[in-house]
Amino acid sequence: MSIDISAEENCCQEYENAAGLSRRRFMAGMAAAGTTGVATTMFGDAVRQASFGNVGGGNVLVVISLRGGIDGLGMVVPHGDPAYYAARRTLALPAASLVAKDPMFGLHPAMAPVKWMFDSGELAAVHAVGMDMPNRSHFMAMEQIEDANPGSDTRTGWVNRMIGLDGDAAPSEAVHLTDSIVPTMFVGEAPSLSCDRLDRIKLSGDKDKFSGGRRAQIQTMWAPEQNPLGDAVRSALATVTQLSPIAQQQIVPQNGAVYPREWPASDLSDALRSTAHLIRADVGTEVISIDFGSWDMHSNYGRPGAGEMHSMVGGFARELNAFMQDLGALRSRVTVVTISEFGRRVQENGNQGLDHGWGNMMLLAGAGVRGGQYYGSWPGLASGNLVDGDLKVTTDYRQVLGEVVTSRFNRSISNVFPTLAYNPLGVMRPGT
Repeated sequence: MSIDISAEENCCQEYENAAGLSRRRFMAGMAAAGTTGVATTMFGDAVRQASFGNVGGGNVLVVISLRGGIDGLGMVVPHGDPAYYAARRTLALPAASLVAKDPMFGLHPAMAPVKWMFDSGELAAVHAVGMDMPNRSHFMAMEQIEDANPGSDTRTGWVNRMIGLDGDAAPSEAVHLTDSIVPTMFVGEAPSLSCDRLDRIKLSGDKDKFSGGRRAQIQTMWAPEQNPLGDAVRSALATVTQLSPIAQQQIVPQNGAVYPREWPASDLSDALRSTAHLIRADVGTEVISIDFGSWDMHSNYGRPGAGEMHSMVGGFARELNAFMQDLGALRSRVTVVTISEFGRRVQENGNQGLDHGWGNMMLLAGAGVRGGQYYGSWPGLASGNLVDGDLKVTTDYRQVLGEVVTSRFNRSISNVFPTLAYNPLGVMRPGT
C-alpha cells in the first residue's frame, strides 16, 4: 500500500518534526520502556541506557543516515537509462561529468574526492534498494527502516538486536553521534550511548573543585535504589568513568587527514573526527551511527555543478575522504554504510526539485567491501517499470545490512532481521 502525500503537504515540516522529536516525548517513551527493563538517564547531553559490560575492540560498522530522503538517482546516476534524461530535463547530470562510470551507472561528479576508493575496490553502491512497500512519510519511514522488522509490534531497532547477541554488552558498544536522542535503530534492551558531541560524555562540572563530592553524592543517593532508574544512574556513572578521559582528549587527525569545516558538512566533520578517535581508543565499539542531512529537496535542488544537491554531495565526499585517510591502517576494521528513509521521485517537479519517492541507493565503503562496481537488479525508469512514479525496489535494504552483519560480525540474520528471507548480493566478502 502506498501512502500518498500531495506535493509538499507540510512535508518539510513533517521532516523537521520527525528529525527533532521533543525531549518530553523521548523521555516519555523511555519511561514506558523502563517497565520492560530498560531505563534511561541523562548526564549533560549524554544519554545512556541501563546496563553495561566490557568487551574488546574489533570490527566497527559506521552507519551514516542521510536524513530527509536522499535522491539516489542523483547520487548513483543511471546514465545508461534514457528515461532518466527524459524525466529530468533540468536536473539530470551529463554522463560526461560522472565519476567511477560504467555503461549504466556513475557517481555524482561531487563524489570525485572518494573516486580513489572506488578504483581501489573499497567503495561500492547498491541501487533500487528500500523497504518492501512504499512509505513517503518521513517519520513513519524512519521508524520502519530503523526497526527493520516489519509486522512486529515490539519497538526494537536492528542495531540493538545485533549488539544484544554477544551476551557481554560494553558501555560504548553502540554510539550515536550528532544528537542526544537515541535513534530507532538503537532502541531496545541492549545498552547504547547517544550524544551530540563526544566531549559531552562527562559529569557536569567534572573539572571544578566540587566534582569529587558531586560524584560521591550521586553514588550515595542512588545506591539504595534497586530499580531500573537506579541501575541507569549507576550505569551512566560507570560509562562516564570509562569514557570521559577518552572523550576529553584533544582529537588529532592522523595520516595527514584534514577535515573540511565549511558548510554544509561541519557537523559531519565533527562526528567523523570523533568516530575515528573512538575507534582508535579501542573500547569495544561495534556500531557508530551518524546523522547527516537534510536531503529533503523539494525545491532548490540545483542544476549540474551548482545548488543544494551538489553542495551536500561534495560535503559528504570530502568528509568521508578525510575520515578514511584519518583511519589509515584501521580501515581494515571499519565498514561504512549509508541509509536513508526513501528515495525521490523519478520526475522532477515544477519547482525544479524532487518529491518523496521509494527506491533508493546505498553506499558501502571500507573493510570487507567488494568495491569498484554497482550491485542490484535495475528495474528501469520507463513509465511501465515505475511504481506510482517511483523507482521500483528490487532489493530489500536489509539484504545489504545483513551481508555486513554476517560477514563482519558473524551475527545471526534470523535474530537481527527476523522476517528476512536472506539472499545476499555478494557485495561483502564472506568471513572478513
